[in-house]
Amino acid sequence: QVHLAESGGGSVRPGASLRLSCVASGSSSSTNAMAWFRQAPGKSRECVAARSRIGVTTICADSVNGRFFISRDNARDAIYLHMNNLKPEDTAVYYCAAGSSLTSTTNGYTFWGQGIQVTVSS
Repeated sequence: QVHLAESGGGSVRPGASLRLSCVASGSSSSTNAMAWFRQAPGKSRECVAARSRIGVTTICADSVNGRFFISRDNARDAIYLHMNNLKPEDTAVYYCAAGSSLTSTTNGYTFWGQGIQVTVSS
């Protein structure tokens, strides 16, 4: 079993930056791939970015390319989502996910965090 603890969300104005953190505890074999997903009201959950233990990175959402970056600390079994130049359309609940293989699909991840709210509004 893996427990994922997210932190770092909040309410910010457009153009601001935030960093989300997710620390995993439990079986390291189940965290070969870790990812951030988000779900806006009335929309399906979408992949934002994912990173494998060996450093392969995928930015899944075109809308965040060049603004969001994902990093990973293997020693802490943690991933971070660095969000810059935030826009109102980035408002969503952000979820951390962990699984065995790098993928951009929700069913590719076995373990999920509880989610953390990010609100971008003027």
